[in-house]
Order: sequence, then C-alpha cells, then structure tokens
Amino acid sequence: MKLYYITLNNTDEARQIGRALLEQKLAVCVNWFPITCAYSWEGKITEEPEVVLIVKTQDGYGVEIEQLIRQHISYTNFIAEISPTAINQGFLGWLNAEVPQRTLQTSP
Repeated sequence: MKLYYITLNNTDEARQIGRALLEQKLAVCVNWFPITCAYSWEGKITEEPEVVLIVKTQDGYGVEIEQLIRQHISYTNFIAEISPTAINQGFLGWLNAEVPQRTLQTSP
C-alpha cells in the first residue's frame, strides 16, 4: 500500500482530482483538508492557504497519479509517496478488492 500526500491550491482541485482518481481505479479512498503553508520565496517568508489531498492506493501507481494531477493543474506542487509500515487488515481487504495490485517486474 502507498499513501500520496499532495498539496493543491483549493478544495475544488482536490475534489476534481480525487474523484478522477477514484473513477479511474487509481485509488480506493481520498481525503482533503485545508492547511496553512509558510515558505521562503525570493528572500521573503510567505503564508497562504493550501489544501492537502491524501490518496490511498496500491504500490506502482505513482506515475499515473502524477500524470492525472498534471491534467488538472499546471503549477509546481508537492507530491510525496509514503509507505505505511502497518495497515489494518480490513482496510487492506477493501483496497485489494477495489484497486488492482501491480506486479513488479524485474530486469532479466
């Protein structure tokens, strides 16, 4: 299982991207919530609102998830892949039933 932590500008983007991920079976569940972002840019500290989208999916979907995000936004955002070390079996059963597992191919 993988989690993706994605920053976006607003809830409309999160909703559109989240629903598209679910419709295309690239995720089993998504969550979004508002946050405040503080960052340094050109020598100044700036604060502004952002939205975090968390995507719950199988291993091996990162490229497709990023491609889908790029269809909805053109600015540089943050996308992080997180590997949980423990997940409850009930959730894993739901994930495995809804999102196909990818087989990892190795070089010959």
